[in-house]
Amino acid sequence: MTEATNSNSKRRQIRKGAQSQACGAPLSGNVGAPAAAPVRESKISKVVSLLEREEGATLDEMAATTGWQRHTTRAALTGLRKKGNAIEREKRGETSCYRLKVVV
Repeated sequence: MTEATNSNSKRRQIRKGAQSQACGAPLSGNVGAPAAAPVRESKISKVVSLLEREEGATLDEMAATTGWQRHTTRAALTGLRKKGNAIEREKRGETSCYRLKVVV
């Protein structure tokens, strides 16, 4: 074999090894054990947890928790409504307070 062919062969082997590891191939002998995936809490799940509180949440509280702007937070509430969640809006002084409505 020539040097160029030999180095190309090594590159393919390296690439194949990287692909199999990236695709979830086990690196150790624990073939049957499921990998512990880190739980990632989404921003919309944070909004839902705020809305599930008894006192609910204001738009500013939801925006501060998620880092979204106010119009994005309102759009997220609209998306939750479209998914079938009933959201109540009440006044807390001069501020609107949102809460998930419990359907019995």
